[in-house]
Amino acid sequence: MPHSQTSAHRDSLAGVRLARGASPWLLPTVATAAVSLLRSRRSGAAKAVAVPATALAAGMLWFFRDPEREIAQGRVISPADGVVQSIMPWKDGRTRVAIFMSPLNVHVNRAPLSGTVTSVEHIPGGFVPAFNKESENNERVVWHFDTELGDIEMIQIAGAVARRIVPYVPQGTKVEQGERIGLIRFGSRVDVYLPEGVEVAVEVGQKTVAGVTRIDRG
Repeated sequence: MPHSQTSAHRDSLAGVRLARGASPWLLPTVATAAVSLLRSRRSGAAKAVAVPATALAAGMLWFFRDPEREIAQGRVISPADGVVQSIMPWKDGRTRVAIFMSPLNVHVNRAPLSGTVTSVEHIPGGFVPAFNKESENNERVVWHFDTELGDIEMIQIAGAVARRIVPYVPQGTKVEQGERIGLIRFGSRVDVYLPEGVEVAVEVGQKTVAGVTRIDRG
């Protein structure tokens, strides 16, 4: 599979493959759950903490999961798990495909095409819900890839809860299609701009799987 990042570069816990960048959130939660469980036999207060702490730790493990994928064939594949929120023609001839990611989705994003990362720009902003139109002014990271289709723009947008975007690769990196390139913590949105003349193969409301769902029709 076309990934330059091996398991040695990703966090892991008890055999569960986790996303890089999970540790600052996950480790304190798991530690709290473990300590409260150990003390629960002797302390009523610890027992009261153990149940919600364990549930939260399990939720974190689920949220930060990073499954392997069999990368699909196609010119442009989905960079994100989620639901197509909108498909919008742009004034310059491109088409924006916006994918909304709920907290239940895998939040590791993947390169939509093979190419070279020509720009990774962090832009500060707000934190309104990612399904809101105003989310276009949210905290975000703007990517540009030099590909066989020319310049491809992709934007990771933070949501009301997702207040940290973690890029995995810097400018100048050559990436393979479907390679892991970054993480958005909790609910969020990813936009990818298809070049003029590239027909969209997905529709609003359709579920997408990062690295698997083809979003162009060729």
